[in-house]
Amino acid sequence: MFFSRLQRQQNVRQNKSLVVNLSSTTPITTIDLRYLSFSIDISVLAGGFWWEGSKGTQRGLGTERVAPLDLQQEKLDLLVKALGPAYVRVGGSEADKIHYFTSQPSHLARNSDILIITQNMWHQLHDFCQRNELALMFTMKYGLFERRQQGHWQASEVKALLEYSQAHRQNIDICELGNELNAYWAFHGLTSQPSARNLAKDYDTFIRCVRQYSPNSKIAGPGSAFWPRIGEAIKPLSNISASFLDYLEEPLDIVDWHYYPFQSSRSPVKTRAATIKNILSPSSLLDYERYSKQLENFRNQYQPSAQLWTGETGSAQCGGQAKLSDRFVSCFWWADQLGRGAKIGQKVMVRQSLIGGDYALINRQTLKPNPDYWISWLWGKLMGERVFDVQSNDPYVQIYCHSAKKEGKCTLLIINMSASPKILHCNGFGSKKKRFEITADSLTSKKIRINGLKPKFRNGKVKLSDFPKLSKLNLVSPYSINFWCFTV
Repeated sequence: MFFSRLQRQQNVRQNKSLVVNLSSTTPITTIDLRYLSFSIDISVLAGGFWWEGSKGTQRGLGTERVAPLDLQQEKLDLLVKALGPAYVRVGGSEADKIHYFTSQPSHLARNSDILIITQNMWHQLHDFCQRNELALMFTMKYGLFERRQQGHWQASEVKALLEYSQAHRQNIDICELGNELNAYWAFHGLTSQPSARNLAKDYDTFIRCVRQYSPNSKIAGPGSAFWPRIGEAIKPLSNISASFLDYLEEPLDIVDWHYYPFQSSRSPVKTRAATIKNILSPSSLLDYERYSKQLENFRNQYQPSAQLWTGETGSAQCGGQAKLSDRFVSCFWWADQLGRGAKIGQKVMVRQSLIGGDYALINRQTLKPNPDYWISWLWGKLMGERVFDVQSNDPYVQIYCHSAKKEGKCTLLIINMSASPKILHCNGFGSKKKRFEITADSLTSKKIRINGLKPKFRNGKVKLSDFPKLSKLNLVSPYSINFWCFTV
């Protein structure tokens, strides 16, 4: 009944039969082995302000303080290891005001709002990464300062952290400076917004510091925030990515950006609200590609040797949308953005977040996987690093193709966002070997099924062979996400 109502809302004529051709086995691009990666927000790690229980926002943060995350939970290790290898980004809004170890000014020591990442937290983070095949991407503190009063950014705290990490043989694989520096006006006030020229000067100082004190680390930037429909938002205040890259003198290893296709009900500004209708609208998926192309053009012009990364993404800004971001319907945008991002040249996709918030892969309180976790798990098991060019002539059926994890095979990702079943004729792919189909009882279900079976860990493991074999038909079910595996 629910599906039929949504079908009427779409108000389009659906083709029931589709053809997809693999005309060339030469890949159009490749992705990083750790393409599907994720973040742990520094607010969750260190016990800052976060989204669960928050009805609104305070300067880009939730209104409720949470306890620091315990990284020594065996169940968390089990869930994370099943997704690896990956990058884990530790960043977020409070990365710009956190204090490392005991470096907070003495006159602020009794302030309950002060956030500190302790030495113990830092060591546990590195141990967590080593146990779970994670490479660390860390957002260094840019700070909240008035340039007219305090002058240029100083690298002393970053230098001390890098020296400490080097002394303890702790790898920081990727360093970035500040969180969404083009959105400081929204998070920290108009007078805190750095200009593109001044930001580039500070970033040059940062790059030279990292090159000296952690020479094996790569450097990413600027991590600019893009909003659906309006991109970098306010000109000239926040529309600074191109100018920043132009002014920058030192080379970057990674040009990265942040993007959320929807906004939650907590968000004070909504350019595209997180609703079922919007999530399942093909037009909602197009902004990601448009802004990615913008960044690619900037990269090609100013930093041609750098990779392109989506450094932070989730279903909806400000913690995700309750009862949508943690439900089956969220799987559709996530599967599409994984496929679309790989096809258009993004080398890594960092999901916000691994744990914590409505948009988490793992529920922070229960340590149970949300539906998007299982999309991520299947992607990691079935989608390889080489990307092939395939097309769909139905906007409600998105199709992507990668090499499989094993040589001599390829995998199709087929996303049916309509209430109609589809017949898909595949030409040039070889023989179909296996199908994995993700469905649910409703779009707002908390539980999904893979080939009709609810996924779960048995004896600490979950395997592809746990799921019943489907017949090798060409049928794509309504509202389903499918991985079809072929021998070549």
